[in-house]
Amino acid sequence: MRGSSLRIDYADVSLLGGRAENQDRVATVVTEQASLLLVADGMGGYANGARAAEITRQVVLEAFKQVPRPLFDPMGFLHLALGRAHDEVVKLGESLPIDQRPRATCALCLVQQEASWWAHVGDSRIYHVRRGKLVGRSRDHSHVEGLLRDGLITAEQAQAHPMRNYVECCLGGIPILPDMAITRRVALEPGDTLLVCSDGLWGGLKEGELVAALGSGTPLRETVLELARRAVKRVGAASDNTSVAALRWLDPK
Repeated sequence: MRGSSLRIDYADVSLLGGRAENQDRVATVVTEQASLLLVADGMGGYANGARAAEITRQVVLEAFKQVPRPLFDPMGFLHLALGRAHDEVVKLGESLPIDQRPRATCALCLVQQEASWWAHVGDSRIYHVRRGKLVGRSRDHSHVEGLLRDGLITAEQAQAHPMRNYVECCLGGIPILPDMAITRRVALEPGDTLLVCSDGLWGGLKEGELVAALGSGTPLRETVLELARRAVKRVGAASDNTSVAALRWLDPK
């Protein structure tokens, strides 16, 4: 898109993978003053994971629709939107035993005024790539991410760790608000690419190949579809739902 205020390219995709049901939800909302990328991943080990992801998507998008743009308080918006989504997912399972209540992970990326703000709960991720290099990525709320952060395992070991799918916080389950990682403003430069994804994508790819693809200059729609297909193919029959939303900030001139 080349709008009057935002000049961006964007794309999203969601693949079933080797699962019987797609419990991921993805959305890319683009307006002249602000854009929002969202991926919500229903946790397959719990009942109604798809419904939890769908409610998360609906609540966040409705909140974005209602707020004036550009947003005056991006970090506050992200916190409130995820909090509301958590409350609604909790309501969905309040009559169920705690181990059967719907849950979801979620990652959001808000873009406006030549900058981005991130928020996530769980292991849905956000990547920021500039000129073929990784500027930053979100850090999962997971046991394995803690081991990686403390230098106890390598990135390669994390990829095959038996607890790699163990998430320490999520939306839904119990009423207490989960930990939410929310970043401050990060300035964007022309050509920067932001990618939001479920673990089905990053779990099947090495970080280096993901970064290289995003920095290649290939049109985003082609890039995200190729990355998602590659992740599914590599994992094979056991592949997870694989969802991606991406945005490239273009030269404003």
